[in-house]
Amino acid sequence: MSHTLLLIGCGNMGFAMLRGWLREDPSLIVHVVEPTDELRKRAAKAGANTVSDIADLPEGLAPVLVFVAVKPNLVQPVLQGCSGFAERGATFVSVAAGVTTASMADVLPAGAAIIRCMPNTPAAIGDGMLVLYARDGVSDDAKHLVSTLLATSGVVAWIDDEAQMDAVTAISGSGPAYVFHFIEALTEAGVALGLPAAIASLLAKQTVRGAGRLAIEADVDPATLRRQVTSPGGTTAAALDVFMNDDRTARLVAEATRAARDRSIELGKPN
Repeated sequence: MSHTLLLIGCGNMGFAMLRGWLREDPSLIVHVVEPTDELRKRAAKAGANTVSDIADLPEGLAPVLVFVAVKPNLVQPVLQGCSGFAERGATFVSVAAGVTTASMADVLPAGAAIIRCMPNTPAAIGDGMLVLYARDGVSDDAKHLVSTLLATSGVVAWIDDEAQMDAVTAISGSGPAYVFHFIEALTEAGVALGLPAAIASLLAKQTVRGAGRLAIEADVDPATLRRQVTSPGGTTAAALDVFMNDDRTARLVAEATRAARDRSIELGKPN
């Protein structure tokens, strides 16, 4: 039997999810609320039923899931218009960074089923990391359906402690930016060594892409892969002596991710 879903907000992340859902299961009935004309038309073209406001949805609509993909400051105002869906048994899934399930529960009817998701930007191409936390009261069936739907955007993992979302944000949520910065730096280094900019960029991007794929698909851990490619006294060893001297890179990454984690905690505090 086909499921009925409601997606509120259809920007880049929302549209990436919508496209993945309908690609994998065209029988899904998806209603989209999106006030921006261009984004609403894009969602309609993908196969969704679209409206510009929650008030314009069909009367008595009873979606099994309500995905909230709006900016964090809009989550509570949006949810204030969603009490009817909660009363009809919907489970709510928020992909808004820093918005806790407790703050969502404050504006929904008592006992509403709520899931929080931290995706990252590669989800837009179906290769993201999506980490989920379910508040008490979410059924196993709802968890399974959410996992199935979000798997169209990448790898799905669940955590049992919502406080860990701040660390998740620091690692996978913000992590793509760290990788992009490394690609920038590697490209600039290539240019400084005499390579044409286009070649340096290609080498940096493909090297990161291939190394990441190998790290996922290999039967050994990254430390073993690193040792395998490092010949004693060779070129890689010379570079790693710079990266790893006095745990230089490890300490820098630890410092950076602590800063991201601490900022995530600050942003999650009530004003």
